[in-house]
Order: sequence, then structure tokens, then C-alpha cells
Amino acid sequence: QVQLVELGGGLVQPGGSLRLSCAASGSILRIYTMAWYRQAPGKQRELVASITSAGSTVYTDSVKGRFTISRDNAKNTMYLQMNILKPEDTAVYFCYADVQIPWGRRNYWGQGTQVTVSS
Repeated sequence: QVQLVELGGGLVQPGGSLRLSCAASGSILRIYTMAWYRQAPGKQRELVASITSAGSTVYTDSVKGRFTISRDNAKNTMYLQMNILKPEDTAVYFCYADVQIPWGRRNYWGQGTQVTVSS
């Protein structure tokens, strides 16, 4: 099995910054795409940003220019640097990974970390 552990959420004022991390561990042969999703109260989960193993990135329009996704393949870890945070960024942020394990290819999710942007 594979575990994804997110760290770095918290309370920040508008205009502030936070850095999230997602560390994958377990029976990992290879990690393909990793991504950050978020879900605000009463809303559907949405993609925030994704990154392939080669480093290609995709961002949702609302975070372009403010958020940066990155990964360290040697550490099986992904990051999300969030700058110029806005109240509308408040949500639970989830880590996602597409993983090759010995007995197949599976998708995994982290438990989520709360990000609250408020004065």
C-alpha cells in the first residue's frame, strides 16, 4: 500500500504565504502525475495544480501566478508554494498521486490539510 501525508496547512492572513508538502511512502515503484486538489465547504473538489514526473505543470486559472507546484522525485515528495493568498483559497487541500506499485497502478489520496485565509 501507499500512504500520502500532507503537511503545512494553517491559518494565514490575506496576502500571506503557506507551503504545503505531500510525502508518499510504501510499495512505490514509480509515481506518475501528482496533484493538489481542494474542497471548500459546500463546493465540489477541484484541481488546483498538477505535475508530471518530468515536471510539466498545469494550474487552475484562479491560482496562476500565485501558486507554484514542484516535486522531488528522489524523495517522493510534492510541494505547493502558495503566495498572495486570498480568502477564497480557504479549503481543505488534498494530495493526489498516480502510483505504480508491484501489483498494478493505483490512485491515492492524502487525508487533507486545512488552509484558512482570514484576517
